[in-house]
Amino acid sequence: MQPEAVRRYLGATEPSTPDLFTRLLRNAGSWTLYGYGSFVVRERGQARIIANLGIFHSWRGLGADFDDRPEAGWILAESHFGKGVASEAMTAVLGWFDEVHGKREIVAMIDPENAPSIALAGKLGFGPTRRAELPDTGEEMQLFARRR
Repeated sequence: MQPEAVRRYLGATEPSTPDLFTRLLRNAGSWTLYGYGSFVVRERGQARIIANLGIFHSWRGLGADFDDRPEAGWILAESHFGKGVASEAMTAVLGWFDEVHGKREIVAMIDPENAPSIALAGKLGFGPTRRAELPDTGEEMQLFARRR
């Protein structure tokens, strides 16, 4: 179960076990089909996961300027908000991706109220492109792209 501070910008409801399993399969499929996906982040020598982040492939039904492109995303444990973990890890992931897969456009979507993630996106080189509604929930998202 994710704390409210973590879940606040991830959707209106707590994901069910089938939702979590679908996400697991989507990530495994991204690694298998595209050679990239999400990573888990732990503090050195610790078992507890403090972040789930990376670049993955996920058709969201948001249009030709977003779908069928690598998508970046990050989720961080509340205990590590504001400590630079997401910035450091995503900088490493983006460097790895550019080296292994070439410098390509990468997209991201962020809740327009999530100021810390929007600031991080800017720091990582992502710029806003447009607003969109998620097809399954109608929630409004700000779309971003890191162009190459």
